[in-house]
Amino acid sequence: MNLVDIDNRELWDNFIISRPESNFLQSWDFYDFHLSRGKQVIRRAVLSKDGTIIAAYAGVIESAKRGRYMAIAGGPILDWKDKKLVKLVFDDIKSEGLKHNCVFVRIRPQLELSTDSLAQMRQLGLSRAPMYLSVEYAGILNLENSEEEILKNASQGFRRKLRKAEKADIIVETSTSPKIIKTFYELEVAHAKRQGFVAFSESFLSKQFTAFANHNEAIMYIAKKGGEILAMNFMIFYGNEASYHYGVSSPLGTKYSAAPLLHLEAMREARERNIKRYNLWGIVGPEETSHRFYGVSEFKRSFGCSELKYTPAHDLVLNKRKYLITKVIETTRKKLRHV
Repeated sequence: MNLVDIDNRELWDNFIISRPESNFLQSWDFYDFHLSRGKQVIRRAVLSKDGTIIAAYAGVIESAKRGRYMAIAGGPILDWKDKKLVKLVFDDIKSEGLKHNCVFVRIRPQLELSTDSLAQMRQLGLSRAPMYLSVEYAGILNLENSEEEILKNASQGFRRKLRKAEKADIIVETSTSPKIIKTFYELEVAHAKRQGFVAFSESFLSKQFTAFANHNEAIMYIAKKGGEILAMNFMIFYGNEASYHYGVSSPLGTKYSAAPLLHLEAMREARERNIKRYNLWGIVGPEETSHRFYGVSEFKRSFGCSELKYTPAHDLVLNKRKYLITKVIETTRKKLRHV
């Protein structure tokens, strides 16, 4: 087995898409987005004798005052039961981290949470990260179920909101033009002010949407009433999964319950692409009533989604002294942000 840098998009995506657990977090385009932001990107893969990929990971080098680190979200993608392969990949991750002068490597594997998965992290010499890296707890809908079955399993409140929206003469439009991000950003800023969170920059959103839209993997869904925009959903369609990446709404959008209509349209598109999984992304536990994502989590649960817990982010520490500073800062920040 040979572990090498990969510079072939088709070869990379063909492997990532072939793995049922994967999603856009390890896609080629997600790291092209990071490159467009001036970040340093690593794409490494294990090749078999015939040149096919059998394991891969993509990471981005992040710079911080407390030290550089590599972030690997949703990876590595491999057969976790193959201990020899796992060791080979993690040895390479350590080597790449050291080569790029990283204090640590933060990994949130695309691996369902279990006692075995946590034990495997410990055996690999990783420790639980003080902060998350991408979503660790997600709401999932099975698109092999029909729309009628999904609505039947949804809460009564969800179905009521959907009927209300359908009676309000709301029009749903779509766009794949990066120019739509300006409108999304303006709505996001107002939404963030009401909800008390920090909005992503227009540049960040535009570069991300462009990276995926260039290959027909991103669609913006827009709900309108009387020409006024009520809500917008930024969706990513990649491989086995349709991902509800970002969503924003206006007070009028909340009044008319526009968001469920956008999701139904996105699910229909996903089925057209033969995608089997609809990821509503981050949720928190029903008992976490003080968490800032509690309200949106309850909205996602109203879809009747199943709940998937990924193995949480773990750190491979490369410089113990400098990492201690990171751990103190991030532990404090997590408490202050209630996340």
